[in-house]
Amino acid sequence: MEKNTGPSPVDRGKDGTKRSLLVEGHGLPIGLAAAKANRHDMKLVKKTLQSSFFKPKKHSRKKKPNLCLDKGYDYSETRETVIQMGYVPHIRSRGEEQKAKKDHGPEYQPRRWVVERTHSWMNRYRRILIRWEKKTENYEAMLHLSCALICFKASGVFG
Repeated sequence: MEKNTGPSPVDRGKDGTKRSLLVEGHGLPIGLAAAKANRHDMKLVKKTLQSSFFKPKKHSRKKKPNLCLDKGYDYSETRETVIQMGYVPHIRSRGEEQKAKKDHGPEYQPRRWVVERTHSWMNRYRRILIRWEKKTENYEAMLHLSCALICFKASGVFG
């Protein structure tokens, strides 16, 4: 069993967990993967895409789904994985986003803000923001529960 915690590069080497999230256009989570905090983002792409219940058809003649990623994923290995999984990659190269922000003005929002907003929604649940669970299975269950609650709230049942 993998421990799924590792030294955090931003928190004095304390053990931590990183989560990788795949969302649809409105911010509803459709895929999730957790790993050690010191794991590079590009290494989680395949695991995150495989966790999704949405599977694009690889040889469909229709328009393939887009996948927007930030410059932390700007590697040929990531592009190959994304294409292999049936998505069209949109990965901002280094410096490209600053140029787009300058061209479009202060109202410009990067495409990844949808994912950042969903991470913020997940952080509202204390058990997600601070990892209290020692077992990986329990933590991942809490992650999935928070994603389910986000989808449930978005459905309008709560009013």
